[in-house]
Amino acid sequence: MGNTIDQDIKSGTFKPVYLICGEEEFLKQSMKRRLREAVVGKDTMNFNRFSGKGAEEKEIISLADTMPFFAAHRMILVEDSGFFKKPPALLTEYLPKMPETTVLVFVESQVDRKTRFYKKVREIGRVEEMTRQKEGDLLVWAAACFKRAGFGITRATAEEFLARTGGDMSNIRSEIDKLVSYCAGQKAVNMEDVLAVTTVTTETKIYDLVDKIAASRTDDAMRLYHDMLSMKIEPMYILAAVSRQFNQLLGYKDMTAAGKDRSSIIAALRIPPFAIRKLAGQAGAYSREQLLKKVQGCVDLEEAVKTGRLDARLAAELLLAGK
Repeated sequence: MGNTIDQDIKSGTFKPVYLICGEEEFLKQSMKRRLREAVVGKDTMNFNRFSGKGAEEKEIISLADTMPFFAAHRMILVEDSGFFKKPPALLTEYLPKMPETTVLVFVESQVDRKTRFYKKVREIGRVEEMTRQKEGDLLVWAAACFKRAGFGITRATAEEFLARTGGDMSNIRSEIDKLVSYCAGQKAVNMEDVLAVTTVTTETKIYDLVDKIAASRTDDAMRLYHDMLSMKIEPMYILAAVSRQFNQLLGYKDMTAAGKDRSSIIAALRIPPFAIRKLAGQAGAYSREQLLKKVQGCVDLEEAVKTGRLDARLAAELLLAGK
């Protein structure tokens, strides 16, 4: 196993530059906080932060050349700079010359691994990509969070909890905090607690909507649709999300028929791990021909809205009614 930021934090020996990237925002922010605590602690005199695409290379270099004030290190944090999409020429040349007392940390949403700047950071520093976590890892993490708060939780309850929250760790953490407050005085979080307190994500509502369409439960689908409208979710978003869901179902059916395994399907469809169970359940309700018809119907309705022939709300209602 290669060296990691975690190991650097434990050893107290730091690289001159770090890049923390990837789609899992919770892990990125957690690693950023831990790295800052390890390098400079609560020291604000030796900590500088730049945010957004307005970060100036020359200013960063000037600060990096400044010796820390009565401390071992100065830390410079640069967030969402865009430097890993549009490489900074001055910083690229400067990095190998940076004083050992400076630790430069980039936290980025978008990264082009082909750029010279990325390659230079990887060469002399450390790059860690925070990816979406696998289902099993999220179950273990959520159960550990509940345990630290003094609550037990069964696997079935944890699975239902995560099915409702989705795979975003920030949202999961927020929902855990809600449940912990709700269950004060109990020894465990029960299924009834999860159903009573946990907020269902829009993504989960879309799955429920497709379930109702598949079962021809038009009245139930309309009720759920109007609930979503009351939550200020736009009709066009609902139409597009249901369309995407049918496309994913078609993709799931085709890849399953081709013998693709679960991990390959998750990667190809770019879906969270919990979605695969729902797709598997829903795919059985349709033949491939029916899904093709649904996908084409969605395409036609979206096109009608975009060309002004149909109002988005009416188009969504036609879709739910199976028209």
